[in-house]
Amino acid sequence: MASERTAIECLDHEGFVEHFAVADGSLHGLDGGKAFRPDQVVIRKFARFEGVSDPDDMSIVYAIEGWDGTRGTLVDAFGVYSDPAVGMFVNAVPAVAPPPFYSPASR
Repeated sequence: MASERTAIECLDHEGFVEHFAVADGSLHGLDGGKAFRPDQVVIRKFARFEGVSDPDDMSIVYAIEGWDGTRGTLVDAFGVYSDPAVGMFVNAVPAVAPPPFYSPASR
């Protein structure tokens, strides 16, 4: 099973180079400083990961593209430790088509 770090590195090679965080209901680029509303982005891919030593240590990586072509990743815990603000943002992103489940091994 690939790691979260491997997935992010593979997505980086695919052009998802921005690092995103959610604050105040918007997605913010930590490197470029751009901000997006949920209706301005598309989730292109996602992958879930479990910790090697602790199954409760779960995370999810989203590959996101903004309306202007900005591409990057958003990482959140999965399950009870997830950030409610991230969940609200992701749920508010309009469904264009189901994003493919990403596996670095299938790259």
